[in-house]
Amino acid sequence: MSGTPDASGTPGVSRPRGPVDAGRWPDVAAVPSCSAARRAAARIVVRHALDGLPLHVAMGGGERWGSGGPLLEVRDPDSFLRRVATRGLVGFGESYMAHEWDAQDLVAVLAVLADHAATLVPPSLQRLRALWAPRKPAEQRNTPSGAQANIQHHYDLSNDLFALFLDESLSYSSALFDQLPATWSDLETGQHRKIDRMLDLCGVGPGTRLLEIGTGWGALAVRAAARGASVHSVTLSAEQRDLAQERVRAAGYEDRVRIELCDYREVRGRYDAIASVEMIEAVGAEYWPTFFRTLDSLLAPGGSVALQAITMPHDRMLASRNTFTWVQKYIFPGGLLPSVQAIEETARTHTGLRVTACDGFGAHYAQTLHLWRERFAQQDDGVADLGFDATFRRMWDFYLAYSEAGFRSGYLDVHQIQLTGEPTEDGAGQ
Repeated sequence: MSGTPDASGTPGVSRPRGPVDAGRWPDVAAVPSCSAARRAAARIVVRHALDGLPLHVAMGGGERWGSGGPLLEVRDPDSFLRRVATRGLVGFGESYMAHEWDAQDLVAVLAVLADHAATLVPPSLQRLRALWAPRKPAEQRNTPSGAQANIQHHYDLSNDLFALFLDESLSYSSALFDQLPATWSDLETGQHRKIDRMLDLCGVGPGTRLLEIGTGWGALAVRAAARGASVHSVTLSAEQRDLAQERVRAAGYEDRVRIELCDYREVRGRYDAIASVEMIEAVGAEYWPTFFRTLDSLLAPGGSVALQAITMPHDRMLASRNTFTWVQKYIFPGGLLPSVQAIEETARTHTGLRVTACDGFGAHYAQTLHLWRERFAQQDDGVADLGFDATFRRMWDFYLAYSEAGFRSGYLDVHQIQLTGEPTEDGAGQ
């Protein structure tokens, strides 16, 4: 087992620092240039932000910030401040990737920061966000070609990589556990429970014509086919499609499941039910109206849509929707988490669909991520054998910890949402 357990019992990723591949990770390998004045200003802002938090921040040279709590150890204060001064929170993540700071309990440190996200930046600087916050690159727009490139950046990394830390269902979304806390042995059952609840939400049974937007590795399609449904599943990941097709064949449902490499905007036909698990996060706010109009046009009268969506508070979504984040740069290019309010308002404004059920279970996602991160640390040698270098592995650990912290703090949530068409005068759907 690689890594040593941190204070929370989760194996940490604390490898000896080696050279960073500048060709693969240029912004991690090179510390950005920064004027002394800007670095000094960043120091004032960062100290002001951290001093009031329940953190113990060791800045080197015996200097201590924060009011006490989990330890954030800054090993290279100058580089850390230069990155934050020039790239904000993107630089904060890159500084971790570069081993310039560390934490014994990374999730606990990031949860404190997430819990105070709205107040970390002073109001005066919040009003000037457009001047200092990095902007999203134009190439990350979710046009049909851009969306495919964004999806492939993450999901076509390697099926073998995901298989190392996911359970046997290969479900890469929140499980729904019978009880918390849960263990690894509960994860596959929790994933099946999540899928079954989604299928119940959109009424999938014998003869149902189901459209799935976002195939994953085929777990939902297989369970829907087992209910007697006819499934059309679309994805933009060739790697996922190929393995999902193998899994469908192995389950004996090839005659009931069709998996297509296709953008949701290109789907035609009418379906009794539509299911989409954690795909709306890749749509982008610019295309939310298109997404919901597409759902509306494809749903047959009387049908239902079931969405599983990672969400954030509406005010935080509005404040950060145009900001370029570390997650967008390194993990999910083009991604944006909606709020439940944004989903409701977009559907109401642009379609005849209405939210008729909405249930959150963020604590279950925190547990899911905890189990994934624990497993990922255990499989460190296997990840390395696949060709992923130490910087990638540290980045991935930060991503999983960052995500878990978001759910543990309540900054993030996950919802299963049902949408149905407005009833007509005779009582039928849309």
